[in-house]
Amino acid sequence: MSKIDYFERKLDDKRRLTVPVELRQEFASGIVITHGFGQYLHLYPRKIWEEDMEGALTGDILDERIADLNDKFRTGKSETELDLKQGRITLEQHLVDYARIDRDVVAVRVGQYWRLRAKNQEDVGAASS
Repeated sequence: MSKIDYFERKLDDKRRLTVPVELRQEFASGIVITHGFGQYLHLYPRKIWEEDMEGALTGDILDERIADLNDKFRTGKSETELDLKQGRITLEQHLVDYARIDRDVVAVRVGQYWRLRAKNQEDVGAASS
């Protein structure tokens, strides 16, 4: 696993985010992007999404907590591939809007996934809906 736990980037005019070279292998299986618990995004290597998140989102059919988690992480979910030549991913407009990302992005490793947020975002806690 890479030693990089934090990076900052600017989205280009096409909402593309350049992933640091040291992290590109981590995303070789593909990328899943979802809403986070707050006004930010979660960025998962597809392998982690399939092996860990899918299992975590499966449970008793009548468990409302599991249903709420599925609603949170599947609404607006986007799957993409890393452009291996340039090392970029394109963030869909609805995700950029959700996280209120203008151009400057902060990425922080949170265990096996990444949190993406606007650089100027003060509160990364739960979003008020």
